[in-house]
Amino acid sequence: ATYTDDIPEPKGCLHAYVLKSPVAHAKIKSIDTSRCYLQGVHAVLTAEDIIGVNDVAPVFDGDPIFASKGVEYVGHSVLAVTAESIQLAKKAALLAKVEYEELPSILDVDTALSKKSFVGDPYVMKIGDYNEQIKSSEFTLEGQFEMGGQDHFYLEGQVALATPLENGEMHCWSSTQHPSEVQHLIAKTLGLSDHDVTVDVRRMGGGFGGKESQASLIACVASQLAYKTKRAVKLRLDRDDDMILTGKRHPFKVYYTVGFDKEGAIKAIKLDLLGDCGMSADLSNAIVDRAMFHSDNAYFLGNALITGYRCKTNKVSNTAFRGFGGPQGILAIENI
Repeated sequence: ATYTDDIPEPKGCLHAYVLKSPVAHAKIKSIDTSRCYLQGVHAVLTAEDIIGVNDVAPVFDGDPIFASKGVEYVGHSVLAVTAESIQLAKKAALLAKVEYEELPSILDVDTALSKKSFVGDPYVMKIGDYNEQIKSSEFTLEGQFEMGGQDHFYLEGQVALATPLENGEMHCWSSTQHPSEVQHLIAKTLGLSDHDVTVDVRRMGGGFGGKESQASLIACVASQLAYKTKRAVKLRLDRDDDMILTGKRHPFKVYYTVGFDKEGAIKAIKLDLLGDCGMSADLSNAIVDRAMFHSDNAYFLGNALITGYRCKTNKVSNTAFRGFGGPQGILAIENI
């Protein structure tokens, strides 16, 4: 099977590497790339070099190609280097001198909730009268339940091969679940019209949601470097960089109060679903919504008060993952 990384590379193809932040939250005081220009290095790009709009967010703003004023998670992309080989590109990128002024970090959903740090407004769903029914319930139970995230671990990692065409147009092989979104974002970040950009998908080797929105960053970095150098540029993340740079399934913490009778029938239930969204909205609002929608699973909840919190933390921006919030809601009610 021919994956994106197996496509024969065009003559003169360059390779890219992304330098990532080592700190979770900080102002960027300065970036010095003067030492990056080793022999065989063709371009070094930071936020200041983005031709169009420095944002690859799928719906809402907040997902820059490169951090500009500050970084918001360990792994946040700061700059990219393209060179004759991936080894040289990585060596050159690590020579960049970035000065950070560290800031306090929010690393858990309880802290985010206490500080009202959200990527979207909290939502409430209710049916019946929880407040009255919980008082008259024969038994009550309170508790909390936490579930961690997962990495998509697709067979082929995030990869893109961008090739500049005639008249400033761009072609990109992208391992993405959403080629039209990649097309729109390459165009937006390069200041081109959509019809100037062609995106092809060979095969993904699995996506599971991990290539729904976040493949756009990889494609846009490759396209920016290709546009700058007028050469084909491939960006293929190795596995550990992929797991640091791109988002996961959302971890959740659930607080619950449930009233029930001696038969175990639920008479009233209150659920607070705290989704760990990471540093930006990405698709988190819809994912937390779906966790709320699935929080009854196979059970009748006649008197329910369900609140979904979209917690902003200084972590990688979590994203779509098969089930899209549904499994988190189901796990909560099954635990109860």
